Amino acid sequence: MKVLIAIDDTDNSVSRGTGELAALIAAAVEANAWGTPGFITRHQLLVHPDIPYTSHNSAMCFPIEMPAECLERVIPFASEFLERECAEGSDPGLCLAVTDGLDSPAELVGFGRRAKQEVIRKEEALKLAQRLGVHLSEHGGTGHGVIGALAGVGLRLWGNDGRMRGSLAAVRPGQVLSVRELLEQPDVDSVRRPDGKSIDLADLVSIAEKPKTVMRDGGSVLLVRPAEHPSGVALWETLPRRMLRDY
Repeated sequence: MKVLIAIDDTDNSVSRGTGELAALIAAAVEANAWGTPGFITRHQLLVHPDIPYTSHNSAMCFPIEMPAECLERVIPFASEFLERECAEGSDPGLCLAVTDGLDSPAELVGFGRRAKQEVIRKEEALKLAQRLGVHLSEHGGTGHGVIGALAGVGLRLWGNDGRMRGSLAAVRPGQVLSVRELLEQPDVDSVRRPDGKSIDLADLVSIAEKPKTVMRDGGSVLLVRPAEHPSGVALWETLPRRMLRDY
């Protein structure tokens, strides 16, 4: 079965980030043979004076393909991990949703999208999770991280929000690859322009610093733009990091 797991509000200004903790949970899932995790996405939520958060108010989410019997091992492990590893002053939340047969996925997606635009109360998140049969739990502090954790699952389920944590591992800055070669990378499902249009498989792309994919149409999409300084070889270049902040 497929599971989405998200965490939020686990860090402070000097601690390890939420993305690093998500990566450690994913690594433990794989090491214990509980399932096969996918890549982690970062989902930016609303920044507002009425919302308590420790750094950037972003949730981290990743999928796991796993046998049903392993679910009862992952939830207590992740819960204990957060209680042990989260930073002082944080308000961590954990969400885990089995996507197969999920009751009213549209409501969960809608909650995630609202969390990018509205201030939402913790009680609403807890009630929605209970009604939909989604695991949602507090693991320290005020527990307000449950809002972002539930939103992170909703946004990943939507498939049109967030960017990959970390950079593509198998490419390096300055490298020139064809679109066909980029599609051979395990974390690249498509290569597109920011307007969503695809480019020719034979076109060459120059790799900029820290290339990341973004989540679009449920896939991992590498965005490119016309090369600013065409070398006569690569017509395209991956989007620079500053432009990826919008995703």
